[in-house]
Amino acid sequence: MPELARFYGIVIRLRYREHPPPHFHVRYQNYDASIDIHSLTVIKGWLPTRAENMVQEWASQHRDELMMAWQDAVAGRTPAKIAPLE
Repeated sequence: MPELARFYGIVIRLRYREHPPPHFHVRYQNYDASIDIHSLTVIKGWLPTRAENMVQEWASQHRDELMMAWQDAVAGRTPAKIAPLE
């Protein structure tokens, strides 16, 4: 599973040959969640509120890059890294 970004202990990844809807995977400590790229809501799993807020802020800044990464992953290509939240 390619890693797109890492910040504040949060790891953002995509899987190759993903299924709709467009989403990405988040790992923070012992928590896992899948986040919808369009709505930025958790569609599976759970994150602590502070981590979820940081992920949503990051994703809102990089939504176009996330969609390009999604398209690459669906096609079986390695997606490009995305800058972390600063």
